[in-house]
Amino acid sequence: MADTSKIIAALHKKYPDPRISLRFSNPLELLVATMLSAQCTDARVNEVTKALFKKYKLAKDYAHADPHVFEEQIRSTGFYKNKAKAIINCCRKLVADFQGKVPDNLDALTSLPGVGRKTANMVLGNAFAQASIAVDTHVLRVSNRLGLAHATQADKVEEELMQQIPRNEWTAVANALILHGRSTCTAKKPQCGACNLYALCAWPEKSRYALTSP
Repeated sequence: MADTSKIIAALHKKYPDPRISLRFSNPLELLVATMLSAQCTDARVNEVTKALFKKYKLAKDYAHADPHVFEEQIRSTGFYKNKAKAIINCCRKLVADFQGKVPDNLDALTSLPGVGRKTANMVLGNAFAQASIAVDTHVLRVSNRLGLAHATQADKVEEELMQQIPRNEWTAVANALILHGRSTCTAKKPQCGACNLYALCAWPEKSRYALTSP
């Protein structure tokens, strides 16, 4: 069984200020950036939103956007047609049902087109400072390797983590797991030999990768 308290302490030591790398200045910007980040790097999203956020400042700006123009503006993030449709429809609902404001609760957020639990929790935790655990591919992978979770479905992993991690630590630990998944516990060629959580990790493959780590 994973020693959750020691794992949290080790994550805090390595990531004392675990902030997500998506750039935003308000909940709407983070919502849009997170939707754009699906199967795309945060670095690429940040490049795209640098210009996007100057042009689209309010939900109504996205709601009234020309779909074809908007598609071209976000093309480099991949799956741009689906993302454009989702963001425009999401913002139309924000205007119609929420006075153009991003809601600060899970049920309302997940009622928006294209917004699932991961995106909703990312916004709640990082834009509204609410306790939440956003389970992306990194959190899913790292929490399973560490032994904090034992499921392949994001919602099940979220439940497992919520049961083990103190509520006031949810957002910080989730962000730290994301950072750790990007920098050290990568999907391919994880840097196990350089990992400060090595002794706490339950992953059977860790010894093999420790030998190949720099």
